[in-house]
Amino acid sequence: VHLVESGGGSVQAGGSLRLSCAASGFTFDISNMGWFRQRPGKEREGVSCIPWNSGSVYYADSVKGRFTISRDNAKSTVTLQMNNLTPEDTAVYYCAARTLMVPGLTCSAALASWGQGTQVTVAS
Repeated sequence: VHLVESGGGSVQAGGSLRLSCAASGFTFDISNMGWFRQRPGKEREGVSCIPWNSGSVYYADSVKGRFTISRDNAKSTVTLQMNNLTPEDTAVYYCAARTLMVPGLTCSAALASWGQGTQVTVAS
């Protein structure tokens, strides 16, 4: 499994960033995917997950209405559009492959493979 994240950076509060994850080395189009983040001093947490068929997606309460996850099975990519960013969104964001989902309800990375992470910094 090989996952490469891109699109992180520094923005002002209220700004937007778009994270992308390019995947290879596994059967992407039958794998649930997700984005997780690790904020300073915190444990890694689930942000958003999308099932293999782009069905019912999962969002953490803290990002609902601001973040949108999508995938392109033809290109083996998963994207996280992040709008109206706040300083609390500052974290290293990780792409995860083969997440365990109850579609729309929960997402676990217990069996996931990880990318190297990309830093997102939101200034107030």
